Amino acid sequence: MSSFVVNIVTPSGIIYDHEAKFLVANTTNGSLGVLPNHAPLIAPLQIDAVRIDLNNNDHDQSEWIAVNGGIIEIRDNVVTILANSAETEGNIDIARAEMAKQRAKEKIAMAKEHKDESIDMDRAEVALHRAINRLNVANKHK
Repeated sequence: MSSFVVNIVTPSGIIYDHEAKFLVANTTNGSLGVLPNHAPLIAPLQIDAVRIDLNNNDHDQSEWIAVNGGIIEIRDNVVTILANSAETEGNIDIARAEMAKQRAKEKIAMAKEHKDESIDMDRAEVALHRAINRLNVANKHK
């Protein structure tokens, strides 16, 4: 079966580099499924999970990555995701993600309750979305 390479790169370096037979990512224009020999493409990504179906002939296996935005490039059977941050399911600290979720909820509530303009509501909402994304990925394979 043909395959393609998936690289996920953050400012910290390459966090993922494997062969795959299928990938699903959510772009700002909707869901994107990638198979081998996909047409070249560059698209912005949403904060969401990326599912990667591995090229394993013995059995079906999927891996999940929490990607916090960025861009996806598809070219010559190589999928590269460039993101400010991304975590594989096994590297997510659930307790830390829960704390981040709670902090973001508190900031949003304070901003709404007190009409506090010193709190950046957009930033708090993005932090909440990122924490929920990390928790969703971590909980997929508990």
